[in-house]
Amino acid sequence: MASLLEGFKRRLAQWAGAVPRALRRAGLLGPAREAEPDQWLEGSFTHQHRGIAYKLFVPAKGAGRRRPLLLMLHGCTQDPDDFAAGTQMNRLAAERGFLVLYPTQTKQHNAARCWNWFLPQHQQRERGEPALLAALTRSVMAEQAVDPARIYVAGLSAGGAMADILGRTHSELFAAVGVHSGLPIGAAKDLMSGLAAMKNGAAAAATAGAVRPTIVFHGDADETVHPRNGEEVATAALAAEADAGRLQAHKTQGRSKQGRAYARRTYADAHGRIAVEHWLLHGAGHAWAGGSAEGSFTDPTGPDASAEMLRFFLSHPQTP
Repeated sequence: MASLLEGFKRRLAQWAGAVPRALRRAGLLGPAREAEPDQWLEGSFTHQHRGIAYKLFVPAKGAGRRRPLLLMLHGCTQDPDDFAAGTQMNRLAAERGFLVLYPTQTKQHNAARCWNWFLPQHQQRERGEPALLAALTRSVMAEQAVDPARIYVAGLSAGGAMADILGRTHSELFAAVGVHSGLPIGAAKDLMSGLAAMKNGAAAAATAGAVRPTIVFHGDADETVHPRNGEEVATAALAAEADAGRLQAHKTQGRSKQGRAYARRTYADAHGRIAVEHWLLHGAGHAWAGGSAEGSFTDPTGPDASAEMLRFFLSHPQTP
């Protein structure tokens, strides 16, 4: 009976493919449409007299529907191509059907191409880079079919610090935040205090104002940005939660498939919805966890920060 059933399935599949081909040969059906390819677009944008270049990954999957958008902020010395290759975020975007926006910092605005997270004028809603990056995000929203409830921001190092700033200054725009090897908003007020925070950890992180759900990754052997900064990002995000007192803390120890040990702390409500998540990567330095050696500042031993951030983000659509 099983062999008869399999034979019937094969004949049915052959018939299903043969009918459209016969109709096309008879001129009764148009030519087969090829799937639209993924796109890697270049663009530029100007806001408040400052221009910024960017790359935008637009996947074929989900075309015609409103899709999530992730703003990815590279670290110092990096650019969009390097950051995309290292994090492999475009591969996940192609599989899951979301857009990824990569702005470019230039040497004109920072000699090392860092986002200027340590200067007060770049820690405010209506000024500097937060205003520019938020305006760029809204510009892409206007041009693409983006779901306004599923817009996220993540970054590495200086990009992680700027992601944390955007989560505070534009909490109505970004539904969740990912900070990898970064620093909390308010960690510095100038270059010297910024270098001190990178070396020793932030003296005190800002806790005022709204903040969106936050996921943090940091290596405990990071010699560029002290791991205490990751703790401060998570602590500040937790302190800003209105229901922080009712969140349930949970800690697990694990090891990636490639052997990297880690400690993961989560803070969830009674329904299991995680508001803050902190991954401490044992023995890891200043590098994107689970990244590809095709890009700079990556640690291929995992765990996969890109996949974990995406899992966290998509569980947090924007709420009023």
